[in-house]
Amino acid sequence: MKEQRNGLLLVISGPSGVGKGTLVKALMERNQRIKMSVSATTRAPRPGEIEGVHYFFKTEEEFKAMVDRGEFLEYIHVFGSKYYDGYDVILEIDVQGAMKVKQAFPDAVLMFITAPSMSEIKSRLIGRGTETMEQVEKRFATAFEEIKMIPQYDYVIINDVVDVAVHHMEAILEAERCRTSRSNYLSESIEDTGR
Repeated sequence: MKEQRNGLLLVISGPSGVGKGTLVKALMERNQRIKMSVSATTRAPRPGEIEGVHYFFKTEEEFKAMVDRGEFLEYIHVFGSKYYDGYDVILEIDVQGAMKVKQAFPDAVLMFITAPSMSEIKSRLIGRGTETMEQVEKRFATAFEEIKMIPQYDYVIINDVVDVAVHHMEAILEAERCRTSRSNYLSESIEDTGR
């Protein structure tokens, strides 16, 4: 019997500086059936980021106009009808966005990425060298609030060693693909026996 499976909607979030982008990139390099959904942001591009690949970079005015037109929620709804083609799709979004997706798509798989400790998060933020110390402190304060949301997620991944963290993500994806609620094996078996 040929396996036919729906793609998973995978939501990745966590504090700034924990390596979400690094993990997602490594996961996609090792798994050809995973696609990335591109988000919009009002922040400036970081070195190496490409418009339409990493983010759609918008001004505050453009972003607000898109919100007013309902484009983001509409995009999620349109996108939601498209991810059942056997590809798994990743949304790398903040915790507020993750909760909205969870509400709209209860079968989405939510993973929270974090560093081994809060001091490590702060070190990584400083080490990026892309923000002022004031910005680092704001992001660090936000990280405390975001970590409180971990119980709302299905899984938490500690990004200490990239290869280990990616292996954990792959194990979760494999287990989620085997969920009985995601399988049409039983209904096809019953149909095949003529019952």
